[in-house]
Amino acid sequence: MLKKSELERYGRQMLIPGWGRGGQEKLKKAKVVVAGVGGLGCPASLYLVAAGIGGVILIDDERFELSNLNRQILGFQKDVGRLKCEAAGEKLEALNPEVKTSVKCIRITTDNIQELISSSDVVVDAMDNWKTRFIINEECVRERIPLVHAGIHGWSGQMTTIFPGKGPCLRCIIPKDPQEIKPFPVLGATPGFFAMLQVMEVIKLLTGLGSPLIGKLLIFDGEDMNTSIVEISRNPNCSICKNIQ
Repeated sequence: MLKKSELERYGRQMLIPGWGRGGQEKLKKAKVVVAGVGGLGCPASLYLVAAGIGGVILIDDERFELSNLNRQILGFQKDVGRLKCEAAGEKLEALNPEVKTSVKCIRITTDNIQELISSSDVVVDAMDNWKTRFIINEECVRERIPLVHAGIHGWSGQMTTIFPGKGPCLRCIIPKDPQEIKPFPVLGATPGFFAMLQVMEVIKLLTGLGSPLIGKLLIFDGEDMNTSIVEISRNPNCSICKNIQ
């Protein structure tokens, strides 16, 4: 049931055809994990909370550094040295007290991933390294939880929605671990752009509206403003999802 304050807060998005009270109530009942509170995770969590997702869980064990502040918009100058999830969580609660924002200031590992995401409806991949992404991908496949992936570099990036049993998983798309590059170049607006697309995908998954990027990879190059969407298929021999129906 939506309160009067929620009807006012979310009124403009509820005017979208097919959304209404029913769509907003679906968001209120949902729980979304944002894995990583960096260039992708900061703006993604900001707009998820603004949209009225009932529960948003932030996971990150790092602290804000000055070099983060060109893109990690929930980190202010005063937050340098603070745990990212704690500083971000405070701002999200101030933005929308109707949403339950919780933080897990720990590193994601194979030992704790099940506990961290098992109760969620959707996971947002906002990581900056492939090792952790593949850990999340494997657990999402095992738990059959949709995963909205995005990765960026400089002006460009890619994203897809992984829906176990309906489309390819991240390991289907990238069978071998890419080389980790740190630090890598990044324009602050690039992760911001992809984070907004991730939020749209999450909302589509939760409300049932629109067509998520399942089996499709969106590629964007901001330097030339080129966008393409390519079809991607499941690998029948994938070590992670080959037995998922």
